[in-house]
Amino acid sequence: MDGGVITFLLAILIVAVLVFVAILLTGKRGHHFNVEFYQTRFLEIENRLKQDNLASYTTTIINGDKLLDKALIEMGVSGKTMGDRLKRVGDRFTNTNAVWRAHKLRNAIAHESDFEVGYKQAYNALQVYKQALKDLGAI
Repeated sequence: MDGGVITFLLAILIVAVLVFVAILLTGKRGHHFNVEFYQTRFLEIENRLKQDNLASYTTTIINGDKLLDKALIEMGVSGKTMGDRLKRVGDRFTNTNAVWRAHKLRNAIAHESDFEVGYKQAYNALQVYKQALKDLGAI
């Protein structure tokens, strides 16, 4: 074999190894979710949202947020809070700003005693959580 060909093949091998190592070190490997679990759980949450049940508005938002947080934790995303975890994976979502708005809505529900949520807000937040879970590959 020609020395140039051997050098070229060796260079390709080195680049391939470096790319493989970079993928391992950055954690960009695809996480495999139990999709059936997440689909079933999200459907349960979604089915609890009833227009004539005010309490369902807040519980569905809180539970949708929890499910997304569970997926982030399962992926190994580090952070003390969900907000910390969202900062680390924000670029993985179709609409990062919408995910943040939905999470802030959840925080308002959890931390403001007189905060009220409307049906449309709850429905929209659930759609955001659904898309975020799809973006991660959980559903």
